[in-house]
Amino acid sequence: MAAMTDLPDSVLLEIFAYLPVRDRIRISRVCHHWKRLVDDRCLWRHVDLTLYTMRPKVMWHLLRRYMASRLYSLRMGGYLFSGSQAPQLSPALLRALGDKCPNLKRLCLHVADLSAVPITSLPPTLQTLELHSCEISMVWLLREQDPRVLPRLECLVLDRVPAFRDEHLQGLPRFRALRSLVLGGTYRVTETGLDASLQQLSYLQRLEVLGCTLPADSTLRAISRHLRGVRKLRLTVGGLSAAGLALLEGMPALESLCLQGPLITPDMPSPAQIIASCLTMPRLRALELQGLGWEGQEAERVLCQGLPHCVVIVRPCPKESLDWWM
Repeated sequence: MAAMTDLPDSVLLEIFAYLPVRDRIRISRVCHHWKRLVDDRCLWRHVDLTLYTMRPKVMWHLLRRYMASRLYSLRMGGYLFSGSQAPQLSPALLRALGDKCPNLKRLCLHVADLSAVPITSLPPTLQTLELHSCEISMVWLLREQDPRVLPRLECLVLDRVPAFRDEHLQGLPRFRALRSLVLGGTYRVTETGLDASLQQLSYLQRLEVLGCTLPADSTLRAISRHLRGVRKLRLTVGGLSAAGLALLEGMPALESLCLQGPLITPDMPSPAQIIASCLTMPRLRALELQGLGWEGQEAERVLCQGLPHCVVIVRPCPKESLDWWM
């Protein structure tokens, strides 16, 4: 049986890539060979630090010693619920990411208190910004802000960001590179705010509205008015009716549609009504139904037969979607 020392470097690198950052650094002390491998660029392109309560001193060491120009995507936790003594994300640290990591394209922040962090501290190279259960300053994302902030931002994910509201949504059109927007549990966004904002965001290619207080019909109405070029849609079905779904009929660019539970209403479109609407969408190639209670039933067979040009996926609602309603 071959020992670890007999494995080629390419296989060892594959194994090391599955290790958490802390263990990856520990194994670098085993021998000079492993130390050299742990220093390989490919191991530091995608870094996940959400497993740790990372002290600032350790974070600065990782930034200088391992990440720097190698880093492409980073996930970090801000320990919002860990007490006042927990380390917090500072403007200086975020600015250092921009200065020392010129190839950083994706930043995912979890449970972070960013209320005292200016948005100007974020790395200007970012193409994707994800905020999960974060607190943000009320002056973030407003249209009056410096237009040079995040000039390359293409994808913005706002997942349970309680401060996010209509004023922030209406400030997003200043991100001219923005093509993908995910709103998850942003309960302060209103129907009026969504409609007014999408009018200015007509260039969006992907939109997800999940677990918000917005009725699905009103969301689809705003989409059909302003996002004629949208390619991917995902939304929860609360308040969805057959008449609301019909608003998407004839959408010229729509390629992927996902309707997601768990809230089902008596007016929910039937499989036959869904087929009728989807057949009017010339480019639709993927239909996904999650958590509608249809998985494993006759409805899936009917949908597959009625939409032979589409990949039809019928499955239970993912756990993270259930969390939005708890």
